[in-house]
Amino acid sequence: MRDRAVIIVALACFLVVLSTPVWYARAAGVTAKAPELKRPATEKACVMPVAYMRASHMDLLMTWRDDVVRRNARTWVSPDGKTFTKSLTGTCLRCHANKAEFCDRCHAYSNVTPYCWDCHVDPALIQRSGP
Repeated sequence: MRDRAVIIVALACFLVVLSTPVWYARAAGVTAKAPELKRPATEKACVMPVAYMRASHMDLLMTWRDDVVRRNARTWVSPDGKTFTKSLTGTCLRCHANKAEFCDRCHAYSNVTPYCWDCHVDPALIQRSGP
């Protein structure tokens, strides 16, 4: 019972340290709201359901990469039976043509730096640079 004041101060300090990210974000004006992504205008369905793509698109892309590079398997059959070519730039970017407004915006929000573009080239950059 003699340590009651010390315990209360320690708990208060712990709570302050624990909630520091929240207070820091509020002071910096950063919101936790997810970015608005520009969705494809023409296509309504992806190669996999949206929930899967949000959570695991990186796993699918890694599987596609391994299939194409190591096994020369270039065809993907989605759960609904549609056939797609396993290609980041040919299939994914056909619908998500604006990489900056789709891929980059979400990766920046998540503070993720994917290495897809270490090998691949954004087709929009090629078109802008011209011949």
